[in-house]
Amino acid sequence: MATTPVHSRVTSQNQTSVPAEVRKELGIQAGTTLEWNLRDGEAIVRRARKSSFEDIHKALFPEGPPKRQTLKQLKQGIADYIRENAERRGY
Repeated sequence: MATTPVHSRVTSQNQTSVPAEVRKELGIQAGTTLEWNLRDGEAIVRRARKSSFEDIHKALFPEGPPKRQTLKQLKQGIADYIRENAERRGY
C-alpha cells in the first residue's frame, strides 16, 4: 500500500466510497463488512474478520467450558425451561 494518504469524500447522506487502492489491498468487495474503531481522536477502519468457532465459543462461555452434565440432567433442564416458558405465557 502507498505510504501517502488516500482520500475519499463524505456525501450529503453521510456515505463515502472506499478508494480502489484500499479495496485492492484489503480485498474489499460488495458485501464486505468494515470495522470502525475510534482511538485518540482518529478512526481506524479495517476489514472485519469473520468470527471463528473459537470466537463464538468464548462469547457464549466467557468463564470457560460449561460443566459436563448427564443426559438425565440435560433432559431435566429442557423440561424445566419448557415449563417456565409455558408459565410465563399463561399456558
